[in-house]
Amino acid sequence: MLRTRAWALALAIVAGAAHAQLSDADPDWKEVEAPPPAPLRLDRLLPIDIPESTLRFGVDPASVALTPDGIVRYVVVATSNTGAVNAFYEGIRCSTGEVRLYARHSPDKGWVPVKDSLWRSLSEARPSRHSLVIARTGACNGNAANQSAAQIVRDLGGSVNWRFWNR
Repeated sequence: MLRTRAWALALAIVAGAAHAQLSDADPDWKEVEAPPPAPLRLDRLLPIDIPESTLRFGVDPASVALTPDGIVRYVVVATSNTGAVNAFYEGIRCSTGEVRLYARHSPDKGWVPVKDSLWRSLSEARPSRHSLVIARTGACNGNAANQSAAQIVRDLGGSVNWRFWNR
């Protein structure tokens, strides 16, 4: 009986610690202003394999940045089978498992800021499955941002299916 209570107490402590890690560890955290996105480049994209997607996704390696607030920012490009191109400037906050859209690219207007964009859970962002894949394959290391922008690019580049992009 004593062992059972001790085991239950240990599980409660571990569960509490796990919950604390998923909540905002720094209530005073403030996001720095996102720098403007780089000019859109369609060459040298790092392909991101999104299972069951009809779109091809790629991250511009030159756009990947890790800012002092812990946000991984990048430009991702989605290309359809007909050649239509959509591009997004996004940020991932690994510590909370969230993504935010900063701007969309318009062929006529260039980068157009998204007003009043909010942080959304990566696991609930159905239209943004690519963001979850980017987080899992390079941007994040568990609940922390990867070591550096260069390491993120290396990890993204090593996790892709090049045949998927070149079909």
